[in-house]
Amino acid sequence: MEVTSVRIKVSKEKQFIERIYNGYGFSRKDSALIADTLVDADLRGITSHGVQRLAMYDQKIRSKYIIPYNKWTVLNQTKTSVLVDANHTMGQLVSVFAMDHIINKAQRHGLAIGIVRNSNHFGAAGYYARMAAKKGLIGITSTNTNPLLVPPHARQPFLGSNPLAFAFPTRTGSFVFDAATSTVSLGKIEVLLKNNRQVPGEWAIDGNREQQNDPQTILDELSRAHRLGGILPLGGLDEANSNYKGFGISLIVECLTSILAQGSISADLGNKNHDISHFFLALDPTLFGSLDDIEGSLSDMLERMRHLDHLPDDEITIPGDKEIQNYNKNQTNGVVVDEKTLNEVNEIADRLGVSELVTSNTIRE
Repeated sequence: MEVTSVRIKVSKEKQFIERIYNGYGFSRKDSALIADTLVDADLRGITSHGVQRLAMYDQKIRSKYIIPYNKWTVLNQTKTSVLVDANHTMGQLVSVFAMDHIINKAQRHGLAIGIVRNSNHFGAAGYYARMAAKKGLIGITSTNTNPLLVPPHARQPFLGSNPLAFAFPTRTGSFVFDAATSTVSLGKIEVLLKNNRQVPGEWAIDGNREQQNDPQTILDELSRAHRLGGILPLGGLDEANSNYKGFGISLIVECLTSILAQGSISADLGNKNHDISHFFLALDPTLFGSLDDIEGSLSDMLERMRHLDHLPDDEITIPGDKEIQNYNKNQTNGVVVDEKTLNEVNEIADRLGVSELVTSNTIRE
């Protein structure tokens, strides 16, 4: 089936998102920050966490799970730590605050950790890890989410997609790894549905632990109060493919987020509870040597991997390479938005009295 997508100029998308969040009651400064995080995801080709997330945030704002006028509170801090109550504000806003806070602490004391409780979906985890790397620090970020990951041998979801992001400075930018600890995030399933595509791999199962490839069925099941089936951990369906490792990493993220924050675990989010938790870490590599030497060592290692012997029709890419390629291309050509998402966000704009998002050109696939 033919799918229609559109190209949107980056400046137009950013201005549109800013106007949307102004319409909800966020300040101009906060609206601009939210827009920056979403546009950054679209630029990098992470469409699951870009403008298509407006529909989910709209539902949360209208349900008062996200409260635009609320401000976070610092509950406790030391020279190397901070605990923040987000007070149900937008996850992106409190996350940038927390990451900035621990970056400043790490620059003075070498290491700092931030924990946030009572928050909301914070977008792409890599955005915050890169904040540290831009300052010459190592950044690690993670969050728990609504339940969607089905543990090995179980029939119902318990953990979230529980992404983990890691950023390390290099000579030319940052090495960034940013991924869910489930096979995919829920947003990837949503994007497939909007583009009339089936799930291409061993990503999800039904309540009988049979592989499920229809995105609509997967999303319908995960939206029910008593869920059966869901997304698999990294490693897929079978222990032979090491699914217990993906499950274990997701469980580690849960420990670092909801358990440390003393918030709701992923299994208890989504129906009555809406208090997502985040983890942030910043580490100064100069505790262990010259930043130039450390950045150089990583840069050299990555280049050696890219130039390993390989099949002539293939290319060796390092995590983050494709995102940088997408970023450069989309800065010039505009970001790609599917037509269903465009209709969704323009319906929100009409309700808020905001000018609709105007397309640059149409792509048919």
